Amino acid sequence: MFYRRALFYLIAWASFHIIALILLSLLFRMSINKLGKTSKSVITNSEHTIKDTLPNLMATRDDFPILHSTVHGKPLVYFDNGATSQKPHTVIDRITKYYETENGNVHRAVHHLSELAGHAYEGARDTIKTYLNASKREEIIFVRGATEGINLVASSWGRKNLRPDDEVIISGMEHHSNIVPWQLICEERGAKLRIIPVDENGELVLDEYKKLLNENTRFVSVVYVSNGIGTINPVKEIISEAHKYNVPVLIDGCQAAPHIAIDLQDMDCDFFVFSGHKVFGPTGIGVLYGKEAYLNEMPPYQSGGDMIKTVSFEKTTFNDLPYKFEAGTPDISGAIGLATALNYVSGIGHANIAHHEKNLLVYLTDKLKAIPGMRILGEAKNKICLVSFVIEGAHPLDIGTMLDFEGVAIRTGNHCTQPLMESFGVSASCRVSLAFYNTIEEIDVFIEALNKVLRLLK
Repeated sequence: MFYRRALFYLIAWASFHIIALILLSLLFRMSINKLGKTSKSVITNSEHTIKDTLPNLMATRDDFPILHSTVHGKPLVYFDNGATSQKPHTVIDRITKYYETENGNVHRAVHHLSELAGHAYEGARDTIKTYLNASKREEIIFVRGATEGINLVASSWGRKNLRPDDEVIISGMEHHSNIVPWQLICEERGAKLRIIPVDENGELVLDEYKKLLNENTRFVSVVYVSNGIGTINPVKEIISEAHKYNVPVLIDGCQAAPHIAIDLQDMDCDFFVFSGHKVFGPTGIGVLYGKEAYLNEMPPYQSGGDMIKTVSFEKTTFNDLPYKFEAGTPDISGAIGLATALNYVSGIGHANIAHHEKNLLVYLTDKLKAIPGMRILGEAKNKICLVSFVIEGAHPLDIGTMLDFEGVAIRTGNHCTQPLMESFGVSASCRVSLAFYNTIEEIDVFIEALNKVLRLLK
């Protein structure tokens, strides 16, 4: 009798909550449908108000086919560019052209298709060298993404150079991909990991960084722009201080590459990584830049085809740079697509992008601050158009899920920056990250949808 009664109450409890969730979902859809009708008119009627912020903005938006799609019957508002960017027609078409007319394996044959593929692939390397203002094309290494680039340096450089009690410095705002590889190699080699603290504004405490540098410091690896809170770090100063101790520096440039003009010779970092999909290129391709002197001293990260010069059962000799670090058939189409994306960004102009995105950031931040219970995580003086926030009484996951019904795509969670989120006393946040193709009107749609969500949740 007891078990039957318990089962009855359990079923009743579950049924009540299921019905409540269904009613809440229906109510939200009804309210959001009203919003959808006004959203389209907002975007259409005020296009002229944003043309001055980026030349030919509407024509630029037309270059991105996915921006004209709908989600749950509503126009897509894509505010998750920090996770991955959308791709312009020119990138999509270039990759298609490669597979339709040039597909062959590089460096392995003398036939026509192989030569076409090799020319396009090596041409992509030249394009990337120019985009980054690297000094030599041999310093540009193709990898799967920034994660692999960091792992390559940590493994190859770290195994050769780190000794017990040596120290590696990273910051408190790193992506997990710039934490875990260094944790692993430090544990393996008996080295110590030191952390640059982050203050309440979301900025690195440089005075503490300078105190961390000492005769035991062997490497510094720091993010250029935080993917969690958008802070732009003073990387030139960070590099300069490390070089006083003859310590090499790696810069994670994933979030910088789409927004900031990169000049590696002026920056003077020793290693630099970024991922193609963050900068309007394809997934699965990225770049590791390394100064030639360091790369020549480092052993290969992987072995196989194309990274060798000679092979016998007694001994193998390795290829010259950059091929020593490019084992196996590379992502040829990815490299070509990435170069096309970088040319596209260069055509728009970094100054134009920076001006437009600064206007978006100011407008977005002011709108968010007007919402009761809003807390923005990190308000650095220098940041990209990326804002992470939490709202009292509303869980980030609920906010993100319900915004999706309006076609608004944001990111929720810890953004692969758990230590950073914990430093702000939260386990998760909502993150809104914009690109040059986003508009003031889209921000209005997002804010109106967010306010409706909050009324339902509270």
